[in-house]
Amino acid sequence: MPSEVTISLPPNFSFRHTVGSHGWYDLPPFEYSPSRPEMTYVFMPAAGRPPVSVSVKLVRRRLVVTYSADPAENGRVAKGIRHILRLDEPLDEFYRLISSDPQLGWASTAGAGRLLRSENVWEDLVKTICTTNCSWALTKKMVSNLVQKLGEPAADGRKAFPTPRAMADVEADFYRNEIRAGYRSPYLAELAQAVSSGQLDPETWLTSELPTAELRKQLKKVKGVGDYAADNLLKLLGRYDGGLALDSWVRSQFYKKHNRGKACEDKKVIRFYEKFGRWRALAVWCDITEHWFNQDVSRSA
Repeated sequence: MPSEVTISLPPNFSFRHTVGSHGWYDLPPFEYSPSRPEMTYVFMPAAGRPPVSVSVKLVRRRLVVTYSADPAENGRVAKGIRHILRLDEPLDEFYRLISSDPQLGWASTAGAGRLLRSENVWEDLVKTICTTNCSWALTKKMVSNLVQKLGEPAADGRKAFPTPRAMADVEADFYRNEIRAGYRSPYLAELAQAVSSGQLDPETWLTSELPTAELRKQLKKVKGVGDYAADNLLKLLGRYDGGLALDSWVRSQFYKKHNRGKACEDKKVIRFYEKFGRWRALAVWCDITEHWFNQDVSRSA
C-alpha cells in the first residue's frame, strides 16, 4: 500500500504558478504536466535508505503526497515538499508591495512568487551551472544524463539526482564524454569532490547570516558560477536583494514589455525595479514571466 501525506497550504499559494515558476519543473527528477495539477519528484537516498519517489497532487486546497516507501519517511517527505514548494516562505510583505502595482498586481492576486527549487542546495547548484552559456535543450540533456547515469533508482524505477559522492566517483572525462558537459566538466568534478569531502557545504548558504553581497561572493568562488548563476542561486536561497540575473532572455522580455521592443542599457532595467527594494529580483522574474500563464489567474489554481 502506498503511503500518503496531506499538507495544508497557505492562503496565498498557487500550485500552478509555483511549479511552473521557472524551468526546474522540466528537469529530472521533476516531472510535471501543466495540463493537470500533479508533480512527481524523487528524493535522494538518505541515512542508508533508498531514494523516495513522490507524487504531489492538488486536492481541494491541500496537497496530497503519495509514495511507495516506509511510512517512517512521512516526516522527511512532508519537510521536503514544504521546502521545494516554498510553503513556509514569508511573502506577505512582497504581496503588499506589489498589490496595487499595474505591472505586478497580477502576482499578488494569483499567489505567484514562490520559485520552485530542489530538495537541497547541492542539486540547485549543479543544475544552475548546467544552465550557463548554453541553450535550454542542452541544459535538459546534461541534467537528464546526470540523473540517468549517476542517480539511484527509487522503488518505481524513477531516479534521484546524483549525490555528491556519486558525482565525485567519476572523472572530468566522464562529464565531458557521457554527460556532454563541455567546459563545465572539470568544474563539476572539482565541485563534487569538494562537497563529498566536506570541504564545501552548500546547504549552509540557506541559513547564512552573511549580507547578500558577501554571500554572493561566496557563491562565485565555485567554478562555473558567475554573476548570472549567483543571482539565480540567491533567489532559490530566498535572497531577492542581489543582482537581477540579467541574461539575453530577461533583457529581451524587458525590452518587449517596457521599452517598445528596443534594446537599452542595463542601468535602465535596474532603475525600473529599484522601487521594489529588497524584493527587486523576485519582482523582475514575476514581471517578465507573466505571459507564461493565461490571463484568468486565481489563487485556487
